[in-house]
Amino acid sequence: MSNPDGFIEEVTEEVRRDRLFNLFRRYGWIGILAVVLIVGGASYNEWRKAQAENAAQALGDRMLAALESDAPEARISALAEITRADEAGAVARFLAAGESTGEDQNAGLVAELTAIADNAALPPAYRQLATLKLALSGGDTRPVDARRASITPLTEPGQPFRPVALEVLAMIEIDADNTEAALAHLQTVLRSPEASVGLRQRATQLIVALGGDPDAS
Repeated sequence: MSNPDGFIEEVTEEVRRDRLFNLFRRYGWIGILAVVLIVGGASYNEWRKAQAENAAQALGDRMLAALESDAPEARISALAEITRADEAGAVARFLAAGESTGEDQNAGLVAELTAIADNAALPPAYRQLATLKLALSGGDTRPVDARRASITPLTEPGQPFRPVALEVLAMIEIDADNTEAALAHLQTVLRSPEASVGLRQRATQLIVALGGDPDAS
């Protein structure tokens, strides 16, 4: 290679370095900012996860502490102080409703379950479970038509509590002296693959008590 060619290459390399240096000096801050944002974002996500885990643990400890009280009234009172409107609050209300025993506390059970069932911000499964527990507890004092209307949507195929809802609907029809409708719902329970063994046994006993034939399904 001749000396002129080597000189040209050296000059070209210097020009290339100067150009890269100028570009870095002008736009290098973008790369630095991107690195800072990535690192900062990752750190913030980790902090937020840690905060959520700590909050969940604190809430769980609070519920456990409430349930460790000796008297039911104290447990109910402690759980009632958890006034969150989300799923955790619904769990606290379910626990409080489960602690309500006796005629004098039935009003508290109804109030807790009704609050869950009427909370449109909660997932449907929570509201459906509250509606069913309200019906099973005997706390739903509405007319038969209103009770039937609230339970019927829960008996549609694919609903998470369909077998239990069918049993509840059968009980409502029994209250309304609609024996044939009650038997039809109970037969559907026996045909449902989601029904538990205990639920099938109760359905069979009810069918026999109503004068039906469990094998007719």
